[in-house]
Amino acid sequence: MLKYTNYILLSAIAFAACKQEAALPKNTVVTDGVVKPVAVTEPVKHDSDDPAVWINPKDPGQSLIIGTDKEEDGALYVFGLDGKIKTDKVVHGLKRPNNVDVEYGLMLNGQPTDIAVATERLTHKLRIYSLPDMKPVDNGGLEMFVGDNGAGYRDLMGISMYKNKEGKIFAIVGRKNGPSEGYLGQYLLEDDGTGNVKATLVRKFGKYSGKKEIEAIAVDDALGYIYYSDEGVGVRQYYADADKGNNELALFATSGFTEDHEGISIYQLTNTTGYILVSDQGANRFHVFNREGTETDPYEHKLLKVVNVSATQSDGSETVAMPLGSGFPHGLFVAMSNDRTFHLYRWEDIAGKELQQIK
Repeated sequence: MLKYTNYILLSAIAFAACKQEAALPKNTVVTDGVVKPVAVTEPVKHDSDDPAVWINPKDPGQSLIIGTDKEEDGALYVFGLDGKIKTDKVVHGLKRPNNVDVEYGLMLNGQPTDIAVATERLTHKLRIYSLPDMKPVDNGGLEMFVGDNGAGYRDLMGISMYKNKEGKIFAIVGRKNGPSEGYLGQYLLEDDGTGNVKATLVRKFGKYSGKKEIEAIAVDDALGYIYYSDEGVGVRQYYADADKGNNELALFATSGFTEDHEGISIYQLTNTTGYILVSDQGANRFHVFNREGTETDPYEHKLLKVVNVSATQSDGSETVAMPLGSGFPHGLFVAMSNDRTFHLYRWEDIAGKELQQIK
């Protein structure tokens, strides 16, 4: 069983080339030791980057991990929960696929269709595949940020899916570079009349510091919020419903990160409670914040815990708050590792004694 200690700030002398772990707030709970995964995927060919999870409705233990191999000769890999590659489902020949997410029940040809949606950086397109068969339903891809001419303004990176209460499905899309206001694009996804997907721009929104880039995006469907990592600055929060406006609701996680703010995922305990996990990439750890805020401020997300993991230089991550077979009885946490793999953790191992878990 993992033991936990209060974080004690130590001063140290290190070589200039070494990264220094950033100071955390006093009394922050930090895992004593490193949490180990129960499974590690087989390696991708080039550069693992971002995972998504498709939950099998008939047998959650047969759910799938979809992960990007981020290279000019890239791919979308598909794994079982044992980490083995499903070779018949892998999509090859993609031009630097960056991030991926999944959504359920998009109506295509009159049938609800689960989809995997990936950003293809070098073509400026969203690529969309039906699940679980991974067949293309995008007629060759959907161009994003058409007409934006700044350097890197059409080079796609982050992606997160949002389904509103009326069942409409949106893609929240990020890019390598963009303006200080309107960095993200929100696109409505619909059937184009032929059984393929079309995308319609709804809005551009979101502040950008200009310091590094924005890649990690997560959407909380139940509460209606979008979160994204402005790397080296913090996590920004906005309404997911465009009709509620483009005002920033919060900027949190602004201290204690060693290098970049990266992958964001959400563990939902109830409709209103749970946790937001953010990768501290340079320190091989995840900061866990409360999802619901405080009694006086729903946008004040307190740091609850910092979890050291064996995944190194973790970029993308994903969390599932439901049982996925006997191997993951309280949910799953998946994190990219820079050895071309993805690490699969039991939620209870991440939670320890400090955090709750679904029953």
